[in-house]
Amino acid sequence: MAKIVNSNEFKEAIKEEGVVVVDFFATWCGPCKMLAPIFEELSNEMEEKTQFIKVDVDQSVDIAREYGVQSIPTMAIIKNGQPVETMVGFLPKDVIKSNIENYL
Repeated sequence: MAKIVNSNEFKEAIKEEGVVVVDFFATWCGPCKMLAPIFEELSNEMEEKTQFIKVDVDQSVDIAREYGVQSIPTMAIIKNGQPVETMVGFLPKDVIKSNIENYL
């Protein structure tokens, strides 16, 4: 299950070895609400391989700014602490999964 993290938890999560998938979202965002169940499904399906976290851009403006988030939803794939890919907007589950698998 994907956990909503604050700034401190985010920094700890991305320090770890491996792949972390971040969903930058806002509670008022329609496409974010459409993406949420897909993100949750992927987090359950891929929990052995990667970590999934969520960042509320209204609560963690500093992280959103640091990662250049200008529109939401935005998903970032972070490998070994470094951002390697950014996906903007609502995408189908198979596209998101394929992009994540490229870094496993």
